[in-house]
Amino acid sequence: MCPSRLFIIFILAASHFLLSAADVRRHDYPTANLNTTWINNPALTPNHATFVTGTRIRLLLLSGSGGPTFSCGFLCLPRCRGYLFSIFVVITTSVSELSGDLNDSPPVVWSANRDRLVGDNATLLITQSGDLILRDSDGSFVWSTNTSNRSVSAMTLSSSGNLMLLTSQNQTVWSSFDHPTDTLLTGQTLRIGQRLTSNSSASNTTKGRFFLSLQHDGLNAFVNSIPPQRYAQLFNPHIQALHPRSLTLRNGALQWPSGSAPMVADLKSWALQFVRLEFDGHLRLYGIGHNSISGLTILCDVTNFGLGYCDYPMACGKYGICSINGQCSCPVNALTGDSAFFRTISWGQVNPGCSPATPISCLSMEKHSLLPLGNVSYFNYIDENAAALRRTDLESCKQACMKNCSCKAALFKYAMNSSYGDCYLPTELFSLKNISSMDYNSSAFIKVVTAPETLLQESHLTSSSSKNIMSAMIGATVLGILLFTFILVCAARCRNRASGEMEEGDQFNQVRGALVRFSYEEMKFATEGFKRKIGQGGFGSVFWGTLSSGKQIAVKKLEGAGQGKKEFLAEVETIGSVHHINLVELIGFCLEKSHRLLVYEFMPNGSLDQWIFKTEEEEEEALDWITRRKIILQIAKGLCYLHEGCRHRIAHLDIKPQNILLDQKFDAKLADFGLSKLIDREQSAVMTRMRGTPGYLAPEWLTSIITEKVDVYSFGVVVLEILCGRRNLDPSQPEEAVHLIALLETFKLGQLPQVFRGSGLQFEEEDAVKLMRLAIWCLQSNCKRRPCMSTVVKVLEGSVDVESNVDYDFFGCQLR
Repeated sequence: MCPSRLFIIFILAASHFLLSAADVRRHDYPTANLNTTWINNPALTPNHATFVTGTRIRLLLLSGSGGPTFSCGFLCLPRCRGYLFSIFVVITTSVSELSGDLNDSPPVVWSANRDRLVGDNATLLITQSGDLILRDSDGSFVWSTNTSNRSVSAMTLSSSGNLMLLTSQNQTVWSSFDHPTDTLLTGQTLRIGQRLTSNSSASNTTKGRFFLSLQHDGLNAFVNSIPPQRYAQLFNPHIQALHPRSLTLRNGALQWPSGSAPMVADLKSWALQFVRLEFDGHLRLYGIGHNSISGLTILCDVTNFGLGYCDYPMACGKYGICSINGQCSCPVNALTGDSAFFRTISWGQVNPGCSPATPISCLSMEKHSLLPLGNVSYFNYIDENAAALRRTDLESCKQACMKNCSCKAALFKYAMNSSYGDCYLPTELFSLKNISSMDYNSSAFIKVVTAPETLLQESHLTSSSSKNIMSAMIGATVLGILLFTFILVCAARCRNRASGEMEEGDQFNQVRGALVRFSYEEMKFATEGFKRKIGQGGFGSVFWGTLSSGKQIAVKKLEGAGQGKKEFLAEVETIGSVHHINLVELIGFCLEKSHRLLVYEFMPNGSLDQWIFKTEEEEEEALDWITRRKIILQIAKGLCYLHEGCRHRIAHLDIKPQNILLDQKFDAKLADFGLSKLIDREQSAVMTRMRGTPGYLAPEWLTSIITEKVDVYSFGVVVLEILCGRRNLDPSQPEEAVHLIALLETFKLGQLPQVFRGSGLQFEEEDAVKLMRLAIWCLQSNCKRRPCMSTVVKVLEGSVDVESNVDYDFFGCQLR
């Protein structure tokens, strides 16, 4: 036996808690025995990783291998302020190694210490008496299962994600399924009295404001206050005359014990599913695919089945008023239009809400008054039991609020007669909403301070002598003259600039169409301050983000105040007006001062170049032949639509693997239309400056006279790169092999290029030859001899043959 192996065995016997690296690689390790200790230290945790997002994990138990797998261990979110002892999902290989793709943070489905994180060198211990204890690095107690002397013999993590303490007869003494946090896993049951409680934010795991509770009248969602305020009743069992004591997630459905199942999604084929109550109050169903690398997909938003955007308590933050179009505003006096009582909170959130200009206080109730808002409603109206007064009149409701120092607003809901309705007196006021078409009327009055102290102090400031008054008047006159002169000069300088800005704004109003125009603050919040960069383009960076609806987005941020204006307009105008399954969807844009942002759908598998340009060590993760062929066809269909399916011919002008994105199922979509060019149907060619990327430029770019056939040439280059698994221009190669296209000379003799045969792909010979011939046809130096993209699609679908008489001079320059 080798010395290193003896050393490992010695360490195992001496420490009782280390797992050998060999065990980690070859087997799952779902069970631990009594008197086992783990230390939160990478040197003492054989299986650990740091993700691109900054999340760190240190695996202690792993429930399986090959694809999405539940694991428990220490996890630290980005900006690592401390570690959770938690259960999370990782992607593993068939030998229980972590997947090489560590782009997305693993989703956390349970945690023990969400309100008190621990540091490096914290310890987790299964005591000899059967208690599981978490202590911080200084030895202080953090959390425990409180299971001492209950015959516990082992801890295990099941394949369904349930962490359990078991007896020697496999009876469960304690399980994480009985102590849910914010997530319900498949097979996990939520019982009467149990809660799901949201996180505080996307990056803060402490308990948030929202909780979900199963009660005798159904599954209810609340925002926490005194008392809690209900905003949704998701499923009412009394419709079926049921009295459930539990609700279980099975096959993507929340099921009562009787078997009735309010379906929430069509699951198709997902390896794992779970529902999570999010920090924004939404209950969302997630799925993780069998063969996905990142894989986390929102299957549906359960709460959205019954709620609109404005029905969520924090849709516009505290005191904010939500309109039907999703716009937020602060309260304004409905009678006078006075807006001085509230100001917008501006500390970085999308809808942070409003705050009183002067806080109300029980010590000065005589200064309080009620600010009338008019026809404004409140989410808590769905809960009739929350009404403080029933069958009362409006004036009684207002007086009751004025007499109660804890009351923040008098909210009155009635049908036809304001002398007979329900009165709500919330002690904490969340988002309100403007009434549109409802089956009831509502009046809202917010308690405010009538005369703020600061205004009273200012009104009592007077001059002590007429001399001071005269001096002030003279000074004010001189200042006024100087100010007037300054304004005239500024107006002359800024007139042209203002008209230019209006012209630019008009341009964007014209191209906006169905696109959403976001504010910069919205995008800053959605991307968590543009924290996670997922790509770099010619005119800026791309960042990952999430909208308030839960939809994941990719935000392209054009960098530089004046750079890329034309490209920005081109992209908004082009992709904003076209829709195709093989084009990335443009959701919206932001134009605010110097900020120009484009908001796209998020493509979880990134760009094509990350999958076809693999090193020898990464080749086992490369795309297989069938997937590559599918991607080639989808690129062709996207280009065919641009060239032949739109009102104008659209030349993309920058086709390359970096601009071809892959979705959850590795379906391809064209992206980055910043260099695109519209070509009228009557035009045979257009003259334009050279644009694009070296290595993908057609020869006719040297003349500056181009057609959409430049995209066909670039497509040919991309096909070669997909087939051969290397870049067209690779300076690291020998001089004669720098250009991939130059290696096609051997194909004249009917032989596939050696670079293709050395790619390691398992391919069909006949099909490979056909695709190589198609690429060569697209690379003809004479653009007239290249096929149109509709012909390319037909070739790939097998209804048309490739032209046999092709030219191998790929670097000529002919337009005729």
